[in-house]
Amino acid sequence: MNANGRILAFGCAAVLGLCGVSMMATGQPASTAGMSAGGPPKYKYDPSWPKELPNKWTFEGITGMYVDKYDVIWVLNRPRDFDDKENAAAVVPPAGECCVPPPAVMAFNPAGDLLHAWGVPNSVPGWPKSEHTIFTDRAGSVYIGGAQAGDGLMKFTADGKFISDFGHRGPAGEGAGQKQDNQQTDLLLRGVAAATLDEDAHELYIADGYLNRRVIVFDSDTGKFKRGWGAYGKPLSEIDNNPQPPHDPKGPPAAQYKSPVHCVRISNDGLLYVCDRGGDRIQVFTKQGRFLKEFFIANETLRGGAAGSVDFSPDPEQKYIFVADIVNDVVWELERDTGKIVDKIGHAGHAGGQFHFVHVATMDSKGNLYTGEVDSGKRVQKFVPVR
Repeated sequence: MNANGRILAFGCAAVLGLCGVSMMATGQPASTAGMSAGGPPKYKYDPSWPKELPNKWTFEGITGMYVDKYDVIWVLNRPRDFDDKENAAAVVPPAGECCVPPPAVMAFNPAGDLLHAWGVPNSVPGWPKSEHTIFTDRAGSVYIGGAQAGDGLMKFTADGKFISDFGHRGPAGEGAGQKQDNQQTDLLLRGVAAATLDEDAHELYIADGYLNRRVIVFDSDTGKFKRGWGAYGKPLSEIDNNPQPPHDPKGPPAAQYKSPVHCVRISNDGLLYVCDRGGDRIQVFTKQGRFLKEFFIANETLRGGAAGSVDFSPDPEQKYIFVADIVNDVVWELERDTGKIVDKIGHAGHAGGQFHFVHVATMDSKGNLYTGEVDSGKRVQKFVPVR
């Protein structure tokens, strides 16, 4: 991004020199050793990732991360989180060496080199007011979505050129325009909490969970609404629009999703994993919305919820899943089949390898784990599998 606010893209060599192989803190190449037989993998913080950002940029709240088929790590942050505690280089005249607002989208390789950087709030009509999710398709297009009234889902090239707007946006204003309608509208009244593509079926799944309490499915080519459901596969017409009571860890499982319905991912065997963050649980469905099972994550957690994001281990069976817990500041490692928690990564704190409001965790094909934090955490981190 230059001084005129134009969208820029950076190549790996052009920004930070050579693109190398990911290295652990010990100096050894990262590998899939941690995914071998003998129990769940353990993880070690890699202090070398990512490399220093150029242009006096700093990270802001990291709301979305996604690893594409080339192991490029796409990072979405909120430039408008930038505040007067960080703006010494942005004021006129400059009051210090750092910093200036970063672009919203940045992409890194496993070695930590910056490959792409683009996206200025309001640079494209419809740009989200609160950037929240990012993912790519097989062709390399990048999708970003927001989670405020009037936000939607937008499609870009890898270097930031606008392609299309998905539509289905709700009213931009708060108040009467934000009234629920038996959850049966195809409008994204509070934008997109998370989304994932089933490209073989030409379907787009959206976690519509900041005002509504549902998963909805669209034709990814035409945008036509196809189906949706609530907790336990409940039909859209049966989702309760009324405010929900707080999560009660000692009570029976809630019949409705709490707020927010925060993630949706598809496993290799075609199952859909949905995060009910406020309900401290993950529910598993068929792609048609038939409920299969649920498991709870730190079920005693209140004030925000424990089930923030889901990603899978890179083995073909995807034996383990990894869940970012924004309240307890850990990433939980679970057996995918049983939901049994087998380990946790990190703990609360501000040092390397610790977390403050970890919002998302994602994994590459070698089993390296990447995390992003919001609030005052405002950073990305990498953890490598070790024995």
